[in-house]
Parts: sequence; C-alpha cells; structure tokens
Amino acid sequence: MSTNTLTSEQQKLVDIWEEHTRCEFEQKSVEHTMTTMVNEDAYVNNVPTMMGGIGNKNVREFYSKHFIYQLPEDTETELLSRTVDNNQIVDELIFKFTHTIEMNWMLPSVAPTGKHVEVALVAIINFQNGKVAHEHIYWDQASVLVQLGLLDKNKLPVVGIEGAEKVANPKSHPSNALLDR
Repeated sequence: MSTNTLTSEQQKLVDIWEEHTRCEFEQKSVEHTMTTMVNEDAYVNNVPTMMGGIGNKNVREFYSKHFIYQLPEDTETELLSRTVDNNQIVDELIFKFTHTIEMNWMLPSVAPTGKHVEVALVAIINFQNGKVAHEHIYWDQASVLVQLGLLDKNKLPVVGIEGAEKVANPKSHPSNALLDR
C-alpha cells in the first residue's frame, strides 16, 4: 500500500515506526527507543543470529549492550518497499555498513574486518495499542559472511553483495547464475 493511500490509523503506525528507527539510528537513545514500545510484552528477534530480547528489561538490555551503540558510523538503510496493514508494517531494505566495530546483533563474536557490506533485510513490525510490540528482522547471513571474507562463495551455493544488488535492481545480475558454476 503506498503511503498516500494509508488510513489515519495506518499512518500513525508508520509515524511511530519512523520515530522508533530515528531513536535507534539517529538519536542513538535507548530511553527514547523504549518509549515507542509496549511495556512488558515487547520483543525483538534478529532471526539469523537469534539476538534480541523478550520483555521490556531484556529488550532494553539488548538495545543498550548489543545494538544501538554497535551501529557503524556509516550505517545506511535504503527503503525499497513498505507494506502497511492495520497492526503491522513490513519493510524491505538494503542495509549498508562498514564493519569497523563489534556488531553483536548481526555478527556475534566476529571482530571488525573493515569491510563494506550491503545486504537485503526485511523487518516485520507488529503494533499493539499504538506502540511497537515486536520486531522480526531477517537477512541473508551467508551474504554478509561472504562479504566479510568468512565464507567462500566459490565453494558454497551463496552470493555476496550481488544478492542485495539484485533486490535493489532485478536486472543487475542474471538469475540462476549459481547453476553455471
């Protein structure tokens, strides 16, 4: 649904989600981020790494120790598509960063490599009572690991930055290229 056809209730969800992400990525404020979330039942699940938290205390701890302060300075998100219904938003993004710091939420126990990464990412955000109730965040971890030099794409059926490039521009790479190896 395009943003110009949203109901007023759907627009409120978009506004709270955009405030939530501003608090995380621009303000880097755990306290302000938490004000956009429901109190006790909130949870965050970064699916590929199972990093996050369940309940206000654990989500706050996740944000303060493993996420907000572990976003590289050059972190950038490019929104490709957004679907909004009456209690949920699904964002399709390209997430870009240079791995200059620890990023436990995405790369637990991986020392900074200094390498640039671009990966397609999907965020599914559920709302209750006008606040963020939960976030399910998905990305292709193999693509991230290939870009950091931790997986060899020549030995496995995986891709690196090409996956994100093809999501952003479907004609940028041929389909089914892994079959030709």
